[in-house]
Amino acid sequence: MKLSVIIVNYNVQHFLEQCLHSVRKASKNVATEVFVVDNNSVDGSTNMVKQKFPEVQLLENKKNTGFSFANNQAMRIAKGEYVLLLNPDTVVEEDTFEKVVAFMDSHPDVGGLGVKMLDGKGNFLPESKRGLPTPSVAFYKIFGFSSLFPRSKTFGKYHLGFLDKDKTHEVEILSGAFMLMRKSVLDKVGLLDETFFMYGEDIDLSYRIILGGYKNYYFPETRIIHYKGESTKKSSVNYVFVFYKAMVIFAQKHFSQNNAKTFSFLINIAIYLRAAAAIFIRFIKSIAVPALDFGLMMGGLVLIKDYYEKNIKFLEGGSYSSALVNIAFPAYILIWMFTVYLSGGYDKPLRLFRIIRGILVGTGIILIAYSLLPEAYRFSRALILLGMGWVVLSYFISRLALHFAGLKSFNLNPDKTKRIAIIGKQEEFERVSGLLRQTSINTSLLVFISADDNGTAHKDYVGNINQMEEVIEIYKINEVIFCSRDISSQGIIDYMHTLVSADVDFKIAPPESLSIIGSNSIDTAGDLYIIDVNSIGKPKNKRNKRLFDVLWSFTLLLFFPIFILVQENKLGFMKNIFAVLFGFKSWVGYGKDQHEHLPKLRPSALSPADAIKNFTINADTRNRLHLAYSKDYKIENDLNIVWKAFKMLGR
Repeated sequence: MKLSVIIVNYNVQHFLEQCLHSVRKASKNVATEVFVVDNNSVDGSTNMVKQKFPEVQLLENKKNTGFSFANNQAMRIAKGEYVLLLNPDTVVEEDTFEKVVAFMDSHPDVGGLGVKMLDGKGNFLPESKRGLPTPSVAFYKIFGFSSLFPRSKTFGKYHLGFLDKDKTHEVEILSGAFMLMRKSVLDKVGLLDETFFMYGEDIDLSYRIILGGYKNYYFPETRIIHYKGESTKKSSVNYVFVFYKAMVIFAQKHFSQNNAKTFSFLINIAIYLRAAAAIFIRFIKSIAVPALDFGLMMGGLVLIKDYYEKNIKFLEGGSYSSALVNIAFPAYILIWMFTVYLSGGYDKPLRLFRIIRGILVGTGIILIAYSLLPEAYRFSRALILLGMGWVVLSYFISRLALHFAGLKSFNLNPDKTKRIAIIGKQEEFERVSGLLRQTSINTSLLVFISADDNGTAHKDYVGNINQMEEVIEIYKINEVIFCSRDISSQGIIDYMHTLVSADVDFKIAPPESLSIIGSNSIDTAGDLYIIDVNSIGKPKNKRNKRLFDVLWSFTLLLFFPIFILVQENKLGFMKNIFAVLFGFKSWVGYGKDQHEHLPKLRPSALSPADAIKNFTINADTRNRLHLAYSKDYKIENDLNIVWKAFKMLGR
C-alpha cells in the first residue's frame, strides 16, 4: 500500500461527501486506502459514507474524541508507506496524490509535505506555509506586525510571506488540513500529541519531524481547495481560547522555561484581548440595528410630540406630562419592535411587508392597552397613530441606509442578488438547476455554460466553458456552480484561479448529491444549498410555533370549564396547559421522541401520528410523519393535529 488517507469528520456531511468524491478520483493511479474517523456526528455523515463510499474504512466514535485522538486511531492501523491527514472540507486535484508521492519518493530526507491551498473563491491561503511560532514570531503575529509587513523576513515569519508561493520551499510547519508524512518517520517521532484536542497538533508534529532529523516542504505543484472554518467559527470566543491555549501547550513542551513563560505571557494577553474583541464585536453586531431603530423612532416621536403639543393640542399653553416621553414612548417603541420581531421583520433576507405587518399588529396592541388605562395615563390616540406613521417611515429610512451601505443582509432586492451560471453537461445542468429550485434561494438569472459543445440546443445555453469570462461579464453573473461530474477538480481550481479577480462566488455540485457547496469567508460555516428538510428549525417558524402554543393555551384557559369535559385525561390537560405556557412542553411535536437528525423540539402532548385514526402506526411510519412535519411546518398543521386529536390534549 502506497498511501493511507485519513479524514476526521465532525458534522460536515456535505463537505465530506465532496471531499471523498475528489479523493476517489485522485486515488486511481496510486494504491490508496481511505479512512474516515467520525467523531459522533449527528448529521447523517456515517450513513452517507456507508451508502456512497463502501470502499472507505469507517471508524465510528461514540463521542467527540478530538482531532489528534481520532487521527491516531487510523494511523495505528494504516498500511501505507505514506500517511495523509486531510480535512473533510477540502477538494484535491486528480493528480495530487501522484505528484506528492513522486516528490516524497525522490526526496528521502523529507519527512512531511504540505501543498498550495486555495479558499472557496480561489485565493491563496497563507497558512499553506508557516514558520515556527517562537515568542518573537508569536508577538509579531498577535500584535499585527505580520499583517502590516507580510513580506518582511523579520515580521512575516509566521506565514513566511517572503517566500514565493509558487515555488517549492523547505518550511518548518505544515497545515493539518493537508499533511503528508512518511510512515517510517511517524514510527520514529511518534503520532499526534493527544494533549491537543483541536489546533496546535499539526505544529507540534511538524516540529518533532524536524527534531527527528527530517525536513518539511511546501510543494505548490499541486493545489487543493480548503473551505476553512466548517467545524469551528474562527471569530468565536471558543476558537480564541482553544487555539491560543494550544499554543501555550506547545511552548511549554518545546521551549526553554524562560521562553515558555514569555510565550505564555504573550499568549494570555492575546487570549483576553481577542476574546474581549470578539465579545464586543458580537455584542455591537447584535444591538446595532435595534439600537438604530430605537433611536430613530424615539427622536421622531419627540419631534412629533413637540409639534403637536405647540400647534394643535395646547394652543393656549400647557404641555404633556414628562411620563409621555420617559415611559409611554419607550413602551410604545418596544411593543412595535417586539411585534416586528415576531413578524419576522428582523429576519434575513429583509422583507418590508413583514415590518409593516408587525407595526400594524403592535399599533393594535397599543390602542387596546391604551383603552384599558386610567384616564390619567391616556395621553393621545392621535400621537399613537402619528407615531405609527413615523415608525413605518423610520424603518424605511434605516433599511434604505443599510441597503445603500452595501450590507447584503439588508438588500432590498434579494430576489435579484443571485445571477447563477451552471457549468457542466446538459444532464447535470438539469439536475442541479432542479436542485436549486427546491432550495430556499431565489435567482433572477440562471444560465447554462456547457462543458462541451453539445448543449447548444438547450434554451438556457449561453456559451461553452471556453467563453466563461465573457459570459460572466455580459450577463453580470455573480455566482458560478461547477458540476464536478463533468469537470475535473484540477479544471475547477484552474478556472477559480483564473477568475479570482472577478467579483464571483464559486460553488461545486458533487455528482448524485443533494448539496451544492461553497465557502467565501473564514467567518462562515460554508455556504450550502441543500434541500430544506428542517424548516421547523428556522427562527421565524420557532417563533410562530411558540406563539401558537401560547395563544392556544390562553384559549384553552378561557374556555376551560367547557373543554375539560371532553378530555380523556382531565388532570393531564390542566398540567399541560401550564407546562406549555411556561415553555416546558409544546402542544404538537414529536411526542416524547427525539430525533438526532431533525431539529430539536420540546416534548409535546401530541404528534402528527395522533391525527391519523383507525390505523396502526409502526415506528418507521411514525418517523416518516415526524420528518414530513419537520420539513413542511405550518401553523395550520398544528391546528389540524390539535383539532383531530382534541380529546388527547391531556396526554
